[in-house]
Amino acid sequence: MTGRPLDDISDPKNQDREKFAAQTVHFDLDSSTIKKSEQPKLDVVADYYKANPGRILLIEGHCDERGTEGYNLALGDRRALALREYLVNLGVSPESIHTVSFGEQKPVATGRSEDAYKQNRRGQFILIIGK
Repeated sequence: MTGRPLDDISDPKNQDREKFAAQTVHFDLDSSTIKKSEQPKLDVVADYYKANPGRILLIEGHCDERGTEGYNLALGDRRALALREYLVNLGVSPESIHTVSFGEQKPVATGRSEDAYKQNRRGQFILIIGK
């Protein structure tokens, strides 16, 4: 068999990625305001980046399916930028943070229930390990 081996889950770099996946920040309907209850997740992210300079962080902004595609892309962008600004204010280097909006394109929950909508209104952090 040829090719690249699968990532080893015991590798500390992969454990860091899992830690970041758990820090998903959720937003209220039609809002990019970071709720006080979500701020501790951002503190975890900021502490990691201050202790590990040189790493790159990608912040993804997501929305539920309500609203137009254009509106949701703009709202997802505002959400990602709000998270970026919060982290920069905590001392994370702005050069290490990139943002992207997926609007409603990548839901984590399907269906048209309020619970599904809540899960999809989010900001996610993707840790990019530098060399």
